[in-house]
Amino acid sequence: MNDPRDYVDEMLDGLVLAHPSLARHGAGGRVIRRTDGPKADKVGIVSGGGSGHLPLFTGYVGPGLLDACSVGNVFEGPNVASCSEAIAVANTGKGVLCLYGNYGGDRMNFDMACEMADMEGIETATVLGTDDIASAGTDQIGRRRGVAGIVYAYKAAGAAADAGGNLGDVTEVARRTVESTRTLGFALAPCTVPGAAGPTFELPDGNVEMGMGIHGEPGIWRDSMKPTDTLADEMVERLLENAPVGAGNRVSVLVNSLGATPLEELYILYRRTAKQLAAAGIEIATSLVGRYTTSMEMAGASLTLCFLDEEIGRLLKAPAECPFWSVRP
Repeated sequence: MNDPRDYVDEMLDGLVLAHPSLARHGAGGRVIRRTDGPKADKVGIVSGGGSGHLPLFTGYVGPGLLDACSVGNVFEGPNVASCSEAIAVANTGKGVLCLYGNYGGDRMNFDMACEMADMEGIETATVLGTDDIASAGTDQIGRRRGVAGIVYAYKAAGAAADAGGNLGDVTEVARRTVESTRTLGFALAPCTVPGAAGPTFELPDGNVEMGMGIHGEPGIWRDSMKPTDTLADEMVERLLENAPVGAGNRVSVLVNSLGATPLEELYILYRRTAKQLAAAGIEIATSLVGRYTTSMEMAGASLTLCFLDEEIGRLLKAPAECPFWSVRP
């Protein structure tokens, strides 16, 4: 990097230069929007969050996904002004869905921005990502963090909006997709926030922490490193134990790198995951393997299961395009 204080803005400059479908917007340039604008007469969808997680959040702006995204500093929520600017630029008169992770700063600033939007005659709705099963028990699902699984909600809600759904319809699709999605991850090594004196947490070499959050939040257990199959078996078991009430036997699977873990190792993890799901009678309808939600250079991975009904399965297959993910018919 150059000056740590310029890290986010220089990153955003590079992002939009490399991907002309995106543009910076707003007084501080902390909104990423589609250069072609949202499709006319369509519900707008916006998200937001701290930098350091690419492709989340800004990388999912594009047709069939997000219309705009507010950007915070590394691991810091976006400010109220950028949340308001994202809502305004995504609005075409049909209302705007705010779809973001369940973190205190994000909630506070988006709530204020939605109140301001209401005073300006823009109708809004909010759905929070809550897929991280390690962050709260089944009796407190509303307190869970949003992690990699939120990309499924982006996709389903984006498809519903493109199909002409009203704000209530799109909000309900996002809500049901979030409720149908479960994620669990593990960390192998920490990351360092630009300008910080040291890493975000300490994890001795040769150790693994199951359930650690994408900002270094404490997990479920810490121990010496285990073989991939052992980790995969535990994650699949825990995710299936946490399956939504009434969940069917078809899923979409997301094996995600937290930043430093290479694709080769993700495929080793996917191999065992697929075997264990088959043994449990679970059909994999679609799969994603790669970097979808990262934590700077953290080493580790997460596993997400999105339990599909007919509508969510159909919406996940609808066309979409962004710099980091394409779905074509």
